[in-house]
Formats: sequence, structure tokens, C-alpha cells
Amino acid sequence: MLEETTRVNLLYDFYAPLLTEKQRQVMELYFYEDWSFGEIANHLGISRQGVHETVKRSRSTMENLEEELGLLTKHLRRRELADRILERLEGHPTQKDVEELLKELLGMD
Repeated sequence: MLEETTRVNLLYDFYAPLLTEKQRQVMELYFYEDWSFGEIANHLGISRQGVHETVKRSRSTMENLEEELGLLTKHLRRRELADRILERLEGHPTQKDVEELLKELLGMD
């Protein structure tokens, strides 16, 4: 469950501007404030089912955007390469060791 929540939070970081205001509000209350569907429904004056559908649609929208744009995938890959570069720098690398990783990092886009 934690991995799923973390993924949704990361997707939200990248794609929140592309959601509607209502979708952003519901997602923030549910995922960041840890409100229940019932609490969100009461606060916004909509049904619990409406909240559930909004969360479901928002997640689907963000997953579809990720499939098309791959911003999260690229971000995670960049972090992985940066970590590998830092590891190699700790071991007194040769220039070639670091150059290969930097070229891979720069070639991502």
C-alpha cells in the first residue's frame, strides 16, 4: 500500500497542474491530508461515491499522462543515475567511469 501511495504522490507532483481544480482538491485531501471519503464528501458537499469516482478518474488521468509523457519514469531514472555517479565518485573514479554515466544522463531527453 505504501508503494502505491508513494507512486500516486509522485504522479501528482508531476501532473497536478493538468487536473481540474476539483480533482486537485480531492486528491490533496485524500492523499496528503489523509481524509476519508466521507470526510471529503461532507466538506465538499458531494457524495462518497463522487469522491471515490474523482480519485479513481484522477489516478487514471495521471497514469495515462505518465504513459504518454513518462515524466516520472525519466525522473526516477535520473535519480538512479545521479546516485550511481555519486557512488563512483566516492571510490576515486577515473574520468571514463563518470563520463559514461553523465552521457547516459544527458542522453535521456
